[in-house]
Amino acid sequence: MPANTASVYMKGAGAAEVNRPAAARISPALQALTAAALLLPGLTEPARAADDEASIQYGHYEESPRDVYSRVPTSEFGFDLKKIPNNFAPITVDSIHVQGKTLLRDRWRFTANYSEDTWSGATPVATAPAGFGGNKAYGGGGSVKHTDPSLGDTITGATPYIQSLTPVFDQNFNPVLDKGLDADFNQAYGFGPQPLTHTMTMASPETRKQGDFKLGYEWDEAAVDVGGGLSLENDYESRFVNWGGRLDFNSKLTTLNFSQSYTNSTVSALLDHDSLPYLGFIGYQLNGKDDNGYYDGSVNEGTLHGKREDIATNLSVTQVLSKSALAEAGVGYTHSSGFMENPYKATYAFFVDPNSFDAGSGVYLGANTAAYTEQRPNKRNQVNLNLRYVQHIAQLDAAMNLKYNYFFDDWGINAHTFEGKWVQPLPWGLTVTPTIRYYSQSAADFYHPYLVLKTAGSGDVNNVAAYRALIQQYPNFSSDHRLSAYGALSGGVIVNKQFARGLNLEMGFEYYTHQGGLRLGSGGEGGYADFSAYSANAALKVDLDTLGRSLAESGGGHHHHHHHQHGPAQPAGLMFGHMLNMADDWMIGYQYMYGKQAGNLLQGTQPISDAAITQNNALHNPNCADAQCFVAPTDMTMHMHMFMVMYAPTDWLNLMLMPTFMDMSMNMRELGGTNAPQPTDADPAKALVGSAVNHAGHEHQTGGIGDTNISALVKLYDDKLHHLHLGLGVSAPTGDVDIHLRPNHAFELGFIHYGMQLGSGTWDFTPSLTYTGHHDDWGWGAQIQGIKRLQNHNESGYRLGDMLQATAWGSYQFLDWLGGTVRGIYTTQDSLHGEYDGLHVPIGTMDTPANHGGKYWDIGMGLNATIPGGSMAGNTFSVEWIQPLQDNVNGVQLEREGALSAKWSYMF
Repeated sequence: MPANTASVYMKGAGAAEVNRPAAARISPALQALTAAALLLPGLTEPARAADDEASIQYGHYEESPRDVYSRVPTSEFGFDLKKIPNNFAPITVDSIHVQGKTLLRDRWRFTANYSEDTWSGATPVATAPAGFGGNKAYGGGGSVKHTDPSLGDTITGATPYIQSLTPVFDQNFNPVLDKGLDADFNQAYGFGPQPLTHTMTMASPETRKQGDFKLGYEWDEAAVDVGGGLSLENDYESRFVNWGGRLDFNSKLTTLNFSQSYTNSTVSALLDHDSLPYLGFIGYQLNGKDDNGYYDGSVNEGTLHGKREDIATNLSVTQVLSKSALAEAGVGYTHSSGFMENPYKATYAFFVDPNSFDAGSGVYLGANTAAYTEQRPNKRNQVNLNLRYVQHIAQLDAAMNLKYNYFFDDWGINAHTFEGKWVQPLPWGLTVTPTIRYYSQSAADFYHPYLVLKTAGSGDVNNVAAYRALIQQYPNFSSDHRLSAYGALSGGVIVNKQFARGLNLEMGFEYYTHQGGLRLGSGGEGGYADFSAYSANAALKVDLDTLGRSLAESGGGHHHHHHHQHGPAQPAGLMFGHMLNMADDWMIGYQYMYGKQAGNLLQGTQPISDAAITQNNALHNPNCADAQCFVAPTDMTMHMHMFMVMYAPTDWLNLMLMPTFMDMSMNMRELGGTNAPQPTDADPAKALVGSAVNHAGHEHQTGGIGDTNISALVKLYDDKLHHLHLGLGVSAPTGDVDIHLRPNHAFELGFIHYGMQLGSGTWDFTPSLTYTGHHDDWGWGAQIQGIKRLQNHNESGYRLGDMLQATAWGSYQFLDWLGGTVRGIYTTQDSLHGEYDGLHVPIGTMDTPANHGGKYWDIGMGLNATIPGGSMAGNTFSVEWIQPLQDNVNGVQLEREGALSAKWSYMF
């Protein structure tokens, strides 16, 4: 992980990596070990580029909870500073990366990448003296409200508001703790030093998706490539193009690598009612339509817009020193301009009235507080200097990789990175790579935990005079701890297992700690900003070129080709439909599924009006979990990525593992004729519902790893024309069922909608029975499969309904390599059983357990293609569109629009 791991994930930015040398320039032994040394999932590439390769990677990153402090009443007049429990979930990120490489023609190479990450959790929004009350407890009048009386006055959360009525500063304008509000109490106990603390804010899950490509051409001693891509998330869009290449000389012992890139990004950050009361955006209002940042909206809600450009150039030289060593030196330069801020970060400003000095106590007693969106310079110039040395150690059959990076910019940041890896091959096809990394940086010139102005300014964040006084003294400012002075230390291990020539599984783990005290030469930020994190990842990499050559060398070419001509074409969306028919066969695959609901709200098979849904709102409305209905979904979208590995220990038994990764989104609208309560309602119960309805005005997203299926397929009958097999599987509850919405209007909203949790939360039995037959170019088949929940409820208090599906299809082989399928599908599923056992605010039809499941009829049409020759021979690609024919839903639900399934598989 690079040092700023959270920002890496949130905006998809990684540490710049220099291009790698070609395999031909080093000895075979060093080549293999160097390739392993340079392998870090998701961050680097191997030294040798395979002609045809596919890889799939999953990663998880999680930070530790932050230590937060606040002032807590100790008596009628007194306060004390205490570390308070921070029950906000820390930042977590789940990500997938899929890559495909192929040799198009002779020397032309094409690479395509798709990445997706979903993050959520609490992150620091600002920094303030702890005694000023920036983190306030639940209960006891706390500003983050709950409706669970069992919590009482427990301190379980934080909010970014400054709560102190009397911020106090000493004669040097340093903050001090006011022990109480009573003058006699202060005279008795005096004032104390003031530690700092982060104030935290919570984010609901958000998903970023990125696709990019690269097209390259190689000569004997040179190469060039061009590429581009697009990265999308709700509030950030980035478009980029790049080009680069290499030049070999000195008998290929020396290589010059170069690359350039251009990135154009736009920011559209929603500033809602929870942030605007304390977050001043007046500077961006005064900008007008300025690309460096402008605000469009009202005092209650609006959007902060900005544009940014980045131009980067990298140049490096790699030199083979001997048959067992190489060195590399590189330099990179990046120029950035435009909107450079993080729009969700705030900086507190304290306007201290010089006339409020109290000689008796020696402190200033008059200060106003405001918080402003950070303002960074609109230009940044960055330089990276890199050194790397790789040494093969023959006595240990190992490789050592040492790297140093020096970074500096015109913001005042200077950073050093020291990194070491030791690559140790072991028996059984294993390679173990321990890693260690140390990072240290100085603070940006404009980094300030908070701001103090010696003037009687207003605490109103919309006061123009106060803002102008602020920027006169602080033209740029930020309290983002990633711009502070700190050090970071991380260590981890990577384990690579080669199952066959060209087939590798890699798993890695890394622990990271961020501390001000770790900075080189001391002088780092205080301990309040310290945190730790860990990351874990797994990657499956298939070198199709090497695997194909291995099969050919072993005389398996005909056997390999026969595999892919076995049986008729099957629909892409069919699960558990294919078996390997020879012992020791393997199959790997990737499947993408997309589904969308949009259009009418249905009750059974018929559309239902808003008035019919809400007609019982005055009583207990069964359409909305016996509560009142205020909203309904307008569209729901699901994207699922499934990865499959199948192995045949015998010719009658197949074993299969299929993990999943998914993301979902939902948009909602208010139902016509309703009068939802307001978040400001005097009745706390109504205000809670009003806050939930208000939150529904924004898209809800979830994403991460889903449930994992483990199955055995047993052959019952096969006479080469007819085939029958039984599937016996279980679905492990690896998907999250505890996802919560972020607080809104200072109210905890509890669990997100049932249909947006990532798994079932229960162990499930998944049986299936599949029949296939074929004659000449025609094929047919049928399958029945089901899901039986094996537990009464999951950890969140409910369980999904059981499911049964029957399908029958026909296929025709148009060409030796191309076939088509058509099928009918019938599905029936029960509604949910039970309900959430924690806080959940039902406000619409999607929050009712009875409004799930139903009976569905569909038709599917698809194409299957198997590459017949060349290095990609045997790769099968298939696609299917599933069109709904009729929905007969339980309760009230949104009708289905359709589903798409696309699959790739390869057998060997």
